[in-house]
Amino acid sequence: MNEDRKASRLEILSEEFRSLEEKLKLGGGPERIEKLHKQGKMTARERIAVLLDADSYSQEIGLLVAYDEYDGSAPAAAVVTVVGNIHGRECVVVANDATIKAGAWYPETIKKILRAQEIAMRNRVPIIYLVDSAGVNLPYQGGVFPGQYGAARIFYYNSIMRRYLKVPQISAVMGMCVAGGAYLPALSDVILMVEGTSFMGLGGANLVKGATGQTIDNETLGGAFTHNAISGVAHYRTKDDTECLKKIRELVSELPEKEPTRVSITEPKDPALPISELYTILPADHRAPYDMHAALSTFLDEGGIDEFQADFAPEMICGTARIGGILVGVIANSRGMAKGQPGTPPRFGGIVYTESAEKTAYFIDNCERHGTPLLFVQDVSGFMVGADAEHSGIIRAGARFVEAMATATVPKLVLTINHASGAGYYAMAGQGFDPDFIFTLPTGRMGVMEGDSAAVAMFGTQIERLKKEGKEPDEAMLAEMQKVRDTYDRELDAKHAAARGLVDAIITADGTRDALILALKTCLNTSEPHIGAFVLPPL
Repeated sequence: MNEDRKASRLEILSEEFRSLEEKLKLGGGPERIEKLHKQGKMTARERIAVLLDADSYSQEIGLLVAYDEYDGSAPAAAVVTVVGNIHGRECVVVANDATIKAGAWYPETIKKILRAQEIAMRNRVPIIYLVDSAGVNLPYQGGVFPGQYGAARIFYYNSIMRRYLKVPQISAVMGMCVAGGAYLPALSDVILMVEGTSFMGLGGANLVKGATGQTIDNETLGGAFTHNAISGVAHYRTKDDTECLKKIRELVSELPEKEPTRVSITEPKDPALPISELYTILPADHRAPYDMHAALSTFLDEGGIDEFQADFAPEMICGTARIGGILVGVIANSRGMAKGQPGTPPRFGGIVYTESAEKTAYFIDNCERHGTPLLFVQDVSGFMVGADAEHSGIIRAGARFVEAMATATVPKLVLTINHASGAGYYAMAGQGFDPDFIFTLPTGRMGVMEGDSAAVAMFGTQIERLKKEGKEPDEAMLAEMQKVRDTYDRELDAKHAAARGLVDAIITADGTRDALILALKTCLNTSEPHIGAFVLPPL
């Protein structure tokens, strides 16, 4: 950064995120990492680094989940979920972090594992489980064990992948794997175990003694030799973590080739603008206008966007472009003022009008017909309100937009630049509509509205009454209004959304292009419909 220039909002928030990221990636901390090393084991992230192709880009999913809960004692919810390459093949990896409560499952651990499985299922990519967990975190069993999206859902997804989707599942038991958690590897295609450090059983030695009176050690009860030579539950026995991970890489290399894609792919070109420009393109005040075309030019291939209906409803940018040579349909909210129809007032950027909703729905339908993946670049404040908007049929047009987006079967990626507000967030492929990947810059703000608007909505009637009486709000009311603003500002923050799994990852400017390319390549593993958690093939 130029020393003479004040750091931009994106730079400041990015640095805050990197600092938090560095802390979270330490898991349970240096002492617990050292304890694992003394046991002859690698940490979850060390295992993933060995497993994935060296010097290839990988994307961690859900790093911030639960970081602000449990007094900070459950970073990343004790499980690392990553999308990366093994022999150039896109794969999903789920690795328990044994430095945190011996890898025990928190409620949010389940959420992360299910999200990782859904990515694998929807995109038909191999999923590898590196199991090292003491099972359910008993004080929180009420949020782990029961319910439609409790731990049982993991095994349901295991079963669907095996029987119907034919998604390769490889499990390596690299530590403890007890109780119901043992069904995760048992429902995989292949099970590997490590001599001396891995155990798999419905109950450990202590539970066996308490339940049956039988005295036995864990290695004899359910160690690597036992399950390879006696029970036949496991399929490969390896001497250490390194050999185990090498064997997994070998197994992935032997999988059938991924399905060829019909999507147009050409030689990639570098973006027209360096990504560093994004730091100055985005304004210090998130409400201020900026040039969305310039922002897109920092991560799209050179040549930018071939805009569709550029002169009509310009507050919504639609068009085709390439990222890493891969053709995508880009839908982005322009910010700032735009010309309206003759005789009508200017349009506010970031607002969805009747014409822009209809234009975007039509464009989505075209991309769907051509099999072109969609990239939604969100900086949306909502749909237009007022008499003119209502009389123009904005509800009908908005519904058309939402339906086109929701029913499109092509891959959908989301990148939040600034705002993701109101029903506009829904129309721009919000999380509830199952986009394949949803990323945000550190500047992203996700909520029904901004804090100022919420304060007005909640206290407006009282303020109007006071005005009629010739009075002003007292200090108590002003304090309550400020409390609302503060709450909204906290909950609008990208870190708050990431901590609750509302986005897959916060990505910094320099990682934006790589993250989108990896996500697109992952999506292109299959031409099956990218809709819902998964779609069963014809039986």
